[in-house]
Amino acid sequence: MWMIPEQNQSWVSEFILLGFSSDPTTNSILFTVFLLIYLSSVMGNGLIIMLICMDTQLHTPMYFFLCILAMLDLCYVTTTMPQMLVHLLAKSQTISFASCWLQMYVFGALAATECILFVVMAYDRYVAICYPLHYTVILNWGLCLWLAAGSCFCGFLSALLHTFFTMSLPYCGPNKVNHYFCEGPAVRSLACMDTHLIEMVDQILISLMSLTPISLIVASYVHIVMAILKIKSTQGRCKAFSTCASHLTVVTLFYVPASYMYMRPKSSYSPERDKQISLFYNAFTALLNPVVYSLRNKDIKGAFLKVIGHGKVDC
Repeated sequence: MWMIPEQNQSWVSEFILLGFSSDPTTNSILFTVFLLIYLSSVMGNGLIIMLICMDTQLHTPMYFFLCILAMLDLCYVTTTMPQMLVHLLAKSQTISFASCWLQMYVFGALAATECILFVVMAYDRYVAICYPLHYTVILNWGLCLWLAAGSCFCGFLSALLHTFFTMSLPYCGPNKVNHYFCEGPAVRSLACMDTHLIEMVDQILISLMSLTPISLIVASYVHIVMAILKIKSTQGRCKAFSTCASHLTVVTLFYVPASYMYMRPKSSYSPERDKQISLFYNAFTALLNPVVYSLRNKDIKGAFLKVIGHGKVDC
């Protein structure tokens, strides 16, 4: 049954983000920890972007997509963490309705774009391993640009639908969001009407944006593994597997918590646990991605050593 608010009832103009704790001492400790995480994420992803742009040896489709991933992670963590840091120290934790709408949209758009980009990166590895002699012909720069643009377009379009469904609901009662940012389900729970239909549509959209990329990634790696097993050289197999290990690690770090967060039944929601899970795929993946790629990648290490050793990279 749909609950329609009375005509003279006031509408919410701002939300209050409850965050993690109301204790000042705890918030001070959390501020220090999260500030270090944020600065490390910015520096790590910024370094990846700088090295790929500066070193011409990294001007390949694989590193082009890695550069885009680093940009997405940089924007992704900046969408939520600076505001969270301010709220940890400030007395007021309010956010305007418009700012909440914008934060929810940008966060969702970057997350959806990253989901699709992981498919593109899996396709890149598929072509590189299954068709090595035709790699640069198949994945030419024109196709790379189209794949990157298509990922952004689909991601931002799907996020627009998700945000529109949530923020078009009437909010006329409580305005306290039990989260550290304007996350869809947390905000939607405050709507003063039955949201069952909206939640069903949103669940279908999220499932489509999650299961389709996962299926395509799995299909790509099935072909990749079959191609690797045909390689007679043990060293060749190890090298082929190592080029995929970083991508698989990053995909797992992102998809496991995100899938648990958005694809489980509503009855299993727990605000406190959900905040911790959101923090992992929001902040920690952006922190760990540069580490995963740099530790297992000789090209990135080589580019970094060039910058440290010679002060510049040949362009």
